[in-house]
Amino acid sequence: MTPVIVLTTVGTAFDVVALARELVEQRLAACVNVIPRIESVYRWQGRVETDAEQLLLIKTTDERVEALRAALLARHPYDVPEFVVIKPESVAEPYRAWLVESVQ
Repeated sequence: MTPVIVLTTVGTAFDVVALARELVEQRLAACVNVIPRIESVYRWQGRVETDAEQLLLIKTTDERVEALRAALLARHPYDVPEFVVIKPESVAEPYRAWLVESVQ
């Protein structure tokens, strides 16, 4: 099992703690870090927009990504949710072992 990090953003009014807890309880994620306020500038429907958002850093394994995607997209408030998977070049073995055990 290979550790990966999944990035997604949601609006500031969205209850990310409930979502993060659900993902961890379902063993779809070992850990979800919530960065509570970021400022996003993006193009949407032909216009440049600026919004406050929350960033979720979701730690899981490549084997759990599709199940995580389905669960996350089912609850995500956006029409076009961000779902970016990053494969770390290196992960410390004790952390890797904990992560893998946490999502099995």
